[in-house]
Amino acid sequence: MNYILFQSQSAQKGLQPFSLTRPISEIRLGILTITQKWELALKKPVSFLTKSYLQKKYPLVKGDDNLLINGAVLPDKNLLKAINALLPGQILFSNPVILAARINKKQLSALKDIEELTKLNKLNTDLPFFKLRHPWEIFKFNGEEVRKDFLLLTKGRKSQKISKTNQILGKNQIFIESGAKIECSILNATNGPIYIGKNAEIMEGSLIRGPFALGEGAVIKMGAKIYGDTTIGPYCKVGGEVNNSVMFANSNKAHDGYIGNTVIGEWCNLGADTNTSNLKNNYANVEVLDFQSYTMIDTGLQFCGLIMGDHSKCGINTMFNTGTVVGVNTNIFGTGFPIKFIPSFAWGGSAGFTTYKIEQAIEVAKKVFERRGKIFDKIEQDILNHLFNTLTKTRVDLQEQPD
Repeated sequence: MNYILFQSQSAQKGLQPFSLTRPISEIRLGILTITQKWELALKKPVSFLTKSYLQKKYPLVKGDDNLLINGAVLPDKNLLKAINALLPGQILFSNPVILAARINKKQLSALKDIEELTKLNKLNTDLPFFKLRHPWEIFKFNGEEVRKDFLLLTKGRKSQKISKTNQILGKNQIFIESGAKIECSILNATNGPIYIGKNAEIMEGSLIRGPFALGEGAVIKMGAKIYGDTTIGPYCKVGGEVNNSVMFANSNKAHDGYIGNTVIGEWCNLGADTNTSNLKNNYANVEVLDFQSYTMIDTGLQFCGLIMGDHSKCGINTMFNTGTVVGVNTNIFGTGFPIKFIPSFAWGGSAGFTTYKIEQAIEVAKKVFERRGKIFDKIEQDILNHLFNTLTKTRVDLQEQPD
């Protein structure tokens, strides 16, 4: 059986800005990405059916017999059983969500839109499932997913020993992979597990509360204060104060400042003393931009901070208002609060924005990749070029805000 993760048009829009630069299943939720969760559940690698401009980076493998699985849906034992029981030409359907479909190579090659799958034989199900629909759900459900992923990754395995220089609470809920370094810090796992990835480092004086995950090669700087329900992805660097936030990978918040109820994509950098507001002064629910309707919608959350897409940067002392959404490859600087929706490829701050030239954006991206020992190749450049040409083509007023 050949397994493929797909995404619907509505999910792709609803999970912007993160879905602009990756298939939805590559979003990190808990310790793992959704892709990694499915690969562990299936015990097989998967490929991707995604937007054409992303397909080279995330290739599609076509088999004679293919099981297509909704990449916005998280794996579940009963759901997995129902998916594997599908017969050729059937889809697993929970109106209006296509959960999975089994098709042959000819049908896959002819498929132009996921909605075409609804023409197949429907197998309706009332099985419960979780489908990621909005960016703020990433931090909302992160603690729960850290707990689940912790059990998956540590079952039957033995943690590396913890140095005696540390103060430990809830030792049985702490797992440290090989090569990780932790000294002179406090780790409190009484409210949830703490997972420290391979070759990660927690510097002296750090305070960590679970549920918490630190990805491979990531670094927590000296004296950091990290509250629960937080994931710091692979090769990120983090200092200051962090609460219930997710950083995907290769991003930095290396200095003092506060982020809370926040999601940061890849290749982002927050300047020293960057702060996010996550609670309105009137304690009302936070409204956030919905990319499908281009209107502000109620998240149903009292706490919601910053949503920042890949490759975006902000200067020192940047202040983000409650529920701010930042697109892909923006550069934010200056005093005061910038607008609450900052489109992709915007350059400026509270005084106003201009378009971030693509030549400058690519030059910066190359340097950022080099710092991590990676090459910003033509595939990466083509993705940014496509997004720039698509997202800035019809943009008229960078100051215009959705209703």
